[in-house]
Order: sequence, then C-alpha cells, then structure tokens
Amino acid sequence: MMARPPFDPERAEGDLFSHEKPDPGRREKKKRAKLEGAEHLTVSQVSELIKSKLEEGIPSPIRVIGEVSNLSARNHWYFSLKDENAVISCVVWASAAKKFGFQPADGDEVVATGHISHYMPQGRTQLYVSKLDPVGAGALELRFRQMCEELRAQGYFDEDHKIPLPTFPRRIAIITSLKGAAVQDVIATAAQRCKAVGLLLVDVRVQGEGAAEDIAAAIRRIDRDRKKLNVDAILVTRGGGSIEDLWAFNERVLAEAAFDCELPLVAAIGHESDTTVIELVADMRAATPTQAAMRMIPSADELHAQIDHFDDRLDFLSQRFLERCRERLMIIERVEAFRAPELMLEAAWVRLDRLQHDLIRESDARLARERLRLESLSGRWMRLHPREIVSQRHSRLAVLEDRLNRVSWGRILRLRKSIDSLDRELTVVDPRHVLRRGYSYTTDHKGQLIRKVSEARPGLHIITNLSDGTIDSVVGGSSPRKWRKTTGRSSDSLDQMDLFALEE
Repeated sequence: MMARPPFDPERAEGDLFSHEKPDPGRREKKKRAKLEGAEHLTVSQVSELIKSKLEEGIPSPIRVIGEVSNLSARNHWYFSLKDENAVISCVVWASAAKKFGFQPADGDEVVATGHISHYMPQGRTQLYVSKLDPVGAGALELRFRQMCEELRAQGYFDEDHKIPLPTFPRRIAIITSLKGAAVQDVIATAAQRCKAVGLLLVDVRVQGEGAAEDIAAAIRRIDRDRKKLNVDAILVTRGGGSIEDLWAFNERVLAEAAFDCELPLVAAIGHESDTTVIELVADMRAATPTQAAMRMIPSADELHAQIDHFDDRLDFLSQRFLERCRERLMIIERVEAFRAPELMLEAAWVRLDRLQHDLIRESDARLARERLRLESLSGRWMRLHPREIVSQRHSRLAVLEDRLNRVSWGRILRLRKSIDSLDRELTVVDPRHVLRRGYSYTTDHKGQLIRKVSEARPGLHIITNLSDGTIDSVVGGSSPRKWRKTTGRSSDSLDQMDLFALEE
C-alpha cells in the first residue's frame, strides 16, 4: 500500500476566517485542479479523477444500442453490450430489472438507457442501466411469449379460474378511453340490444407509459365497490393499433389485476388478429368491442321472441292438458260404477254383511277353542298349585315319621343302655369322685400342680382343691417339712390322716 502524502497547509481547502457558504461545485473543481497539478497521485485519486471526468463529460441519461452477451441474471444483472468494434460492461440492479417485464438472451439486440460511471474497486468503466427495451417488433413478440409462458406456469390462463357471465346483468362497467371509437361502438350496441342494462363508463389511458397501471387500478376499484356500484361484469376494451400501441395490455400489473378480479371480466383489445395477455387472463375474450357488448348484453328482441315462444308453448301445453283431462272424464263417465253409484254401495253392504257373519262365526269358534285350552291349563295348574304340593308332602312326611318311629325305637333303647354303662365307667374314673373319697391336690396361684415338698417354698401362695371347694393358704416356716411314711398298720384300715406322718 502506498503511503499517504504529507499534509500541506497551503493545499487545505476553505478559510477558517471566512463566513461565506461553501460551493460544492467550486470545491470539486478546486479538488480536481489540485489533483491535475500534483506531482504524483495515488491509485484511488486517479480512479476518482476518471470517475468524475466520465460523469461530467458524458451526458446522462444515455441510450446505447447493442447486442447482449455474457448475461448473468441471478439477482442483479451483469452483461455486455457489443457491436462489431467494441464492448461495454453493463449493470442492472434487481429493483430496475423487475420493471423490465422481460429477460433478454445472449444475442438479442436491445436499447439500454442509463449513465456511464467508473467502478473504482475493480477499475471498470460500466453502463448502469435503468431501462432496457428490445429492438423491433420481433423483440416485443419475444417479450410477449416469455410473459405468456410465465403466467401460464402460474395458472393465470387455467379454465378452472374462469367465471361465467351473468345471464341478465344489471350494470356493466366499461373501462376504456372515452375519446376512442370503441366506447361508442359499445354504447350503440348496448342501446340497440337492451336499454335496461346500465353502463358505467370509466375513462383511462389505453396506451403509453402508465396506461397499464391506470387500467389495473380501475379494475381493482370497481371490483372492490361492486355492490355499491351495482356492477355485475367488467368490459376492458380499446380499438386496434400496432403492437407498441397495445403493449399496455401485456403488462404484468394488468394481468394480476384481471386474475384477482372477482367480477366476470371480458377483454376486447384491438382487432380479431391481435392477442394480448389480458385477453388470455380474462374470463372471456371478444374479437371486437361490438362482439363483447353482444355477448355481455342480452338482446331485447330475442328476449321478447323467447317470451312469445314460452307463451305459445304454455298455451299449447295447457290445451293438451285440458284435452287429456277431458278424455279421462269421458272414460270415467262410461264406467257403470260412476253412472250408478248406488249399485256400488249395495254391493259393498252385501260384502260387509258377509264379512261380519264370517267374523262372528270365526270369533265364536276361537272362543270355544280357547275355553277348552283354559280348562285344560286350569286342571294342570291345580295339580301344580303350591298348596296341593305342600299337602302331599305333609302326608308323605307323616308316613315317613311313623316308619322312622317304629324302626328307631329299639335302637334308641340299646343306645341308652350303652350310654348308662359308659356314664358309670366315667363316674368311676372321674377325679372329683376321688376327691369325694377324702383326697385333695394342691397348686400354686398360677395353677401349676405342686408334686413335691421342695416345690412349696416358704411364703408361697398355694391353693388346696377339695371335693366341695378350695382352701387358700401360705406356706410357713423356714424350711419345708418332709412327709414320712408310717408302717405297722394295714393300708386298708388307714384313713386319710394316717396315710402320711410329718417328719421333723
């Protein structure tokens, strides 16, 4: 990087003591004069000098015609314009490219409008394009085809999107130039066909810059206020002209307005051979303004003729209906039943008497059958009645009880004897029987049996069990006494006190 030149006070711009307002143009001139008179310049200074010289020396805007080459159109457009002897680089910013309505291809001849400038970072002199137009009718045809392909891919031409025209419109909005002949053709045709249909005339530009925007705004405004305006359909029309004159009807802004319109829209642009984008988007296309008015406005003469036809047909059908009714009446009159209705009533009474007799006979027979069936069921019910069943069970129970008494009495006597014998045996071995003989047994207060003298410790609470009760006592003394067995006496002659003797 080259070093910045040293500061020179004599070359500094402005006067510290001056109160005059600075002049930017004068400042730039002084700056360029200093650059031109400098001994050496930086690259940036040279680039800035080139840029200022180009922008001042070349008028702006400038229109350049040439052939497109090396086009790169991802976001911003970069391409070259060339002829047989030279090439110039071109730049189109994305915001400007959206307004072109078409995208050129390499080899297309175009007219580019813009200004020349120098791009300092790359040292490139470029044409900055703000407007791009194809050259000749062939180029416009290419632009038209590209627009149609794009809109067709997005569904703008689909038949499913078309809205049918109303049969009897109340009011039709005519969007056109009131200075052209097309509006007069529509007014004359409408007055001739049906004066009951109202016309709303909307004056717009139909060619030139801004015409497409005017027509699109009119369509959107009428569609938005359709209920307030009582409009049932829209007609966009103009007379014939060159492809350049009709180009406003090929703009995308107008195609979008026609596609979004909820009212039925008819387009009649130019002559029959002319085709525009709005005609392809519209719900119906007409070759001429007169044809469009004829399709949208019903003919009063045809309506009257149709009414007369319906009136004649109604008379014919009414006469035919009356004739058929008359024929049916004549047929009815020839039927004997209708000529003498009393005979029909007499036959009906006879049939009614016969049916009544048959009904009584059948009812009596059925009642007899049901009575017999009821008696049979009553007998069965009596046999199955609970009271009858209980009575039978009681009789049988009495018989069984008598048999049981006769069979079981002897066995009962034998069992009673056996029980008495067992009772005597139990009495003999009963401990209480032994106690009644004068014996006793001793337990402590917890019910534990005391079997030895050593178990009766002094102070122990003991219970002596006898045949007729118990004796509570406490063992006294410091040591237990031992029983000693006595001898010399017969065991048979000893009483309870003689069985044992105390031993000191």
